[in-house]
Amino acid sequence: MSTKNLEQWFAGFSKLKREERLNVLLDIGALQSGDIEYLRSGGLNDTSYADSFIENAIGYLEIPLGIATNFRIDGRDYVIPMAVEETSIIAAASKTARWVRECGSITTESRGAHIIGQIQCANVANWGRFHSRLSAMKAHFITLSNREPAASLVRRGGGVNDLQIRAVERPDGGTMGVIHILLDPRDAMGANIVNQVCEFLRPHIEECTGEKVTMCILSNLVDTKLTYAEVRLTEIDHDLAQRIEEASLFGEEDPYRAATNNKGVLNGIDAMVVATGNDWRAVEAGVHAYAARDGRYRSITRWRVDSRHLVGTLEAPIVVGTVGGVTKLHPTASMCLRMLGVASANELSRVVAAVGLVQNLGALRRVQKRITHSNAVELLQEMRSAGSGD
Repeated sequence: MSTKNLEQWFAGFSKLKREERLNVLLDIGALQSGDIEYLRSGGLNDTSYADSFIENAIGYLEIPLGIATNFRIDGRDYVIPMAVEETSIIAAASKTARWVRECGSITTESRGAHIIGQIQCANVANWGRFHSRLSAMKAHFITLSNREPAASLVRRGGGVNDLQIRAVERPDGGTMGVIHILLDPRDAMGANIVNQVCEFLRPHIEECTGEKVTMCILSNLVDTKLTYAEVRLTEIDHDLAQRIEEASLFGEEDPYRAATNNKGVLNGIDAMVVATGNDWRAVEAGVHAYAARDGRYRSITRWRVDSRHLVGTLEAPIVVGTVGGVTKLHPTASMCLRMLGVASANELSRVVAAVGLVQNLGALRRVQKRITHSNAVELLQEMRSAGSGD
């Protein structure tokens, strides 16, 4: 591979023909020769994959797959695969990432490691007895779970680490007992294993408490496994920075604006989640629920002027995996993960969060211009040149 850095390799990338783009990806080591041949042949054509994924399969709906350029996250350059049909998303992400690369930085952090499984007892007759008996057996249930359904996870450093007991008030004045199983899924998304653990514990909890377990299911509101991203721009027009802050405040306080703001964030997040074969519906559900965690729906991003800087943050549950499921079974998803070169599910979630935040910045920057038909065309042309050096 040449000693040129990624920024040099991707100069003018958007103006290249498709074959030339593939050659660049091959030259920088983002794709292998087998990947190139796979893409040249049209990608996944074998309908047996569709039959193994879903019932009553009749074919495929193709979604364009592209890459966003210019991303440097936590000091490392990434080639970002995105599967999306909306015209401007990849162009806007690339353009905004270049702006941040030249005038600022992107940093990320994982906060927490546990997904949540829920065990419901619909109407607890004696809450005090229910709580005390479960508390006494908590350590035993954790040990039992890690010996049996979660044993393979324990060998990889994960497993069940906690059991929490919650009281939820019913509309009829009764009390619903809800048990949270906190499980570290390591590099898997973990939906299947946490459901298995909950079902495994069902008879043990019924015997322990004398109450009927009415539901065992994972939760997509994973506030015990959050991902944080921060963009800091050190060179920005002060008036533009203040207008972006005001737009941010709008979404933080008004749910009508927040819905559109978060849709823009998810433009970037979903495109990456789809490209890597993860469950975008689960991620969306978690993000929207987290946005309303205090009882009011708000933006999941926050932008503030800090002295001469503009600082944007995003914190949300972005639970994705790099092993198991479609992620490994679908050849295009596997190729996209190789292209990214992430070492863990946590790293993938951090990159996804960073892309969502950068996408949001690009949208807030653009919306400061009054969008008419004529300048919409001009903006689209501008964004389509994002991968070029001009």
